[in-house]
Amino acid sequence: MDPGQITGVYGEVSGLPTPVSAHVSEEQLPEIRIYTVAAEWSQRDLVRGSRLHYSQQWTLITDSNDNKTIRTVLPPGPCAPLSGELLSGLSPIRGLRAVVRETGGHQLLEIWDRHGLRKCINLTALNKHGRVYDDTQFGCLSWSECENKLLYVAERSKKTSPETHDGEFACGKDRSVYCEDWGEALTNKSFPVICVVNLHRGSVSVLQGVPPDVSPGQALWAPRSQSVVFVGWYHEPFRLGLKFCSNRRSALFKVDLNGNCECLSGDNLSVSCPRLSPDGSTLIYLQGRVFGPHNQCLSLQQLDLKSRKTSTLLDVVNRPQTGEFAGVYEALPSCCWSADSQRVVFSSARRNWKDLFMVDRRSNKVTSLSDSLSDLPKLYGSWKLLTVQRDLMVVCCSSPNTPPTLRVGFLPLAGETVTWRTLQQPVMTFDFHWTVLDVTPPAEEDNPHYSGLGFGAVLVKPSRPLLEASIPLVVFIHGGPHSQFPAEWNCTTAGLVKLGFAVLMVNYRGSTGFGQDSILSLIGQIGSQDVKDVQRAVLSALRTDTTLDPKRLAVIGGSHGGFLACHLVGQYPEFYRACAARNPVINAATLLGTSDIVDWRYTSVGFQYSYEQIPTAEAMAALLEKSPITHAAQIKAPVLLMLGGRDRRVSPHQGLELYKALKSRALPVRLLWFPEDGHSLSRVDTQADCFLNTVLWLQQHL
Repeated sequence: MDPGQITGVYGEVSGLPTPVSAHVSEEQLPEIRIYTVAAEWSQRDLVRGSRLHYSQQWTLITDSNDNKTIRTVLPPGPCAPLSGELLSGLSPIRGLRAVVRETGGHQLLEIWDRHGLRKCINLTALNKHGRVYDDTQFGCLSWSECENKLLYVAERSKKTSPETHDGEFACGKDRSVYCEDWGEALTNKSFPVICVVNLHRGSVSVLQGVPPDVSPGQALWAPRSQSVVFVGWYHEPFRLGLKFCSNRRSALFKVDLNGNCECLSGDNLSVSCPRLSPDGSTLIYLQGRVFGPHNQCLSLQQLDLKSRKTSTLLDVVNRPQTGEFAGVYEALPSCCWSADSQRVVFSSARRNWKDLFMVDRRSNKVTSLSDSLSDLPKLYGSWKLLTVQRDLMVVCCSSPNTPPTLRVGFLPLAGETVTWRTLQQPVMTFDFHWTVLDVTPPAEEDNPHYSGLGFGAVLVKPSRPLLEASIPLVVFIHGGPHSQFPAEWNCTTAGLVKLGFAVLMVNYRGSTGFGQDSILSLIGQIGSQDVKDVQRAVLSALRTDTTLDPKRLAVIGGSHGGFLACHLVGQYPEFYRACAARNPVINAATLLGTSDIVDWRYTSVGFQYSYEQIPTAEAMAALLEKSPITHAAQIKAPVLLMLGGRDRRVSPHQGLELYKALKSRALPVRLLWFPEDGHSLSRVDTQADCFLNTVLWLQQHL
């Protein structure tokens, strides 16, 4: 394999588009009802080294007397590129489209209707605030019921920031004063404010009344549009990294347009994703614990806006039974309610799958809407809800051999199943074989505090080996550690398999989708339980699949996955022949003072965290003991390191520490440095570079 061939394969698998959002509208005609599904897609372009976004539209026709059966799906129109769009949202009645667009160094708010551009406001020129937030953590673009007002979140204007006793806002007057932000991937997001647009006047104002000790985001209009509901993340005494962390202290607030604010949720909790029912009576939101695991199983709460009573719609699932609903682990889509305001639809991890679920508020019963729980062959391992509007669900389905596919189906009546229709098949599918492994640790590897927990893995391999019957195996480990490798499309895995490797994606204990007990079992056990789980999964795969070559094994992973990859080549030096790690944790003791999530550094090794924590010799020793650097002298496998110069989660000096340890022993090691990239190494050119170098490294040493 030459570099050109590898790059060509990566371009093929990574350039396949993925639907990222969707919207449904409907129109009643005399004998038919017409549904319009508009989807936004994202696609990597290696030539530009960037992600492209485009929209596409489908027309669905149903009978007037049976509007839950799709009679006809008309072919979609051509794809329309979306240039410079940061945020967009459709109004609830007239279908006006609001767009925040960046062009020529300015941020504009545009309102479009069926006749073209209706209004354009230069937000930058108004100078009411700083940059508009377009991230998924804080960002929003919410229409009022009357369609005369809009909400969004932006950075507070430094010119209007008040001086405070602690100098926190003084950065607007003195460029040398340090200003905290919300960490990795949220750099320069320090003081968000909620902004209200009056479309009649063409004016923008900053909403007053938000408590000064919280950062607001995820705002939406309350019923009758005279007040705003938002999530406020507490930033005192200082900010901790927020990306990938559902354990930050926060609350649900309601503030009216006169600045009167009240708290709607309990204290010392973590909340997110408020979603208002279509009838305006109920607000649902996700709730979790503060500190502890940085990601967790969440409960789904419902707040009756009239009585102000809160109840639990779905509780945390500690230990799911085989095949059952395993809990909520991810954000809710912006539209997740049934039209009758009685059912909520969402996606969530379930062991090695991602499934689509519906919970009925009348019975609290959870029903699976995907086919992955049936006895039929599982075509799709992952079902991700994009939206449900007017009871029409739009989902993105995929599997390790099937790139993202757009499907639609109406919410079923009680006892019925969904009739799914595919709107857009992927450009191509791949001749890969994939299977899910369930692994039970032996007695000596069981966790006595959380006994009896199993875990899993997804094995993907070429259906027909390229050259020989024995296939080299790449062990792919996810980061987090509290995240998941569902049986879904993964372009890194697909590229490796297309080039002749088998890939084992391991969901060790602590991964999401296996219940809260599994997540808690890893606390204090990193570097041992998770390492043994990965090794156990590899041994299980080798035992059950004789086409895999036990003499040609490599391990790859990023973040905590890189931490485990480096542990494995250190703890099992004769077992693996190559390692490739992206931004790995190497020495947790030296990471303690540089990570944006210092709380997790203490929690991971079994210590309680508090803001006033000062490092102790005991804590530093525990952190060092559980780190891969302690096994560096035993490493024999060649190691490839890929580091982001702007990583604030795991300092790139972590990787440099291992690099120097291996160099001093004259061991094969190579380091790639990406000065403009952060922890996720998410730039398109960086991802292509990492894939190419990883494959060349594996080819050289396997």
